[in-house]
Amino acid sequence: MRATILSGGAMTDYTYFQQFLRPDDVIIAADSGYRHAEALCLRPRILLGDFDSLDHPPADIETLRIPRENDYTDTEFAVNWARAQGIRDFLFLGTIGTRMDHTLTNILRLSDLLDQGEHGEMIDEHNRIWITNSAIEIIGAPGALLSLIPLTPCIGVTTKNLAYPLQDATLYVGHGRGVSNVLLTETANIRLSSGKLLVMLCKD
Repeated sequence: MRATILSGGAMTDYTYFQQFLRPDDVIIAADSGYRHAEALCLRPRILLGDFDSLDHPPADIETLRIPRENDYTDTEFAVNWARAQGIRDFLFLGTIGTRMDHTLTNILRLSDLLDQGEHGEMIDEHNRIWITNSAIEIIGAPGALLSLIPLTPCIGVTTKNLAYPLQDATLYVGHGRGVSNVLLTETANIRLSSGKLLVMLCKD
């Protein structure tokens, strides 16, 4: 079972996002993410938030209203609600936008999921984002850009089917060695011995 969490960030080409949805996804709309759910013809299992950006939530959908003064973002409340239902797999849509504070917090949410033994992926029209501390297989079009960005020093980084291979390399925070690699085939493999690695499949 997977939770698809829709937040209020940038989403334009709704047809693009359809390919990533599963029929059995538990749909959670965080505040104005409900507008994205409507555009995707999705009915949320629950709508939650402080509703600072959605004035009139629909009356026919279960709603959890959160006080505006609190210590968590609406997206974080959505994750915690899903966890309470036993969900450990997450897809995040609408979590990247012009507010860099929210965007960065949402991306780092993937790190928290990893710490809890959970899985998460974040997608917008230009990026697919994961965080790993062991190994990951990435599927994409040959020629696609793949960036490996260390969140901590990453040791023993080894790649397969990338144009600029790494073999037991160490990637350091703030250095760009892992940025803008290229898929040679539809499948690339990345593994590391230790550390946390942000993996991004990107397009302009």
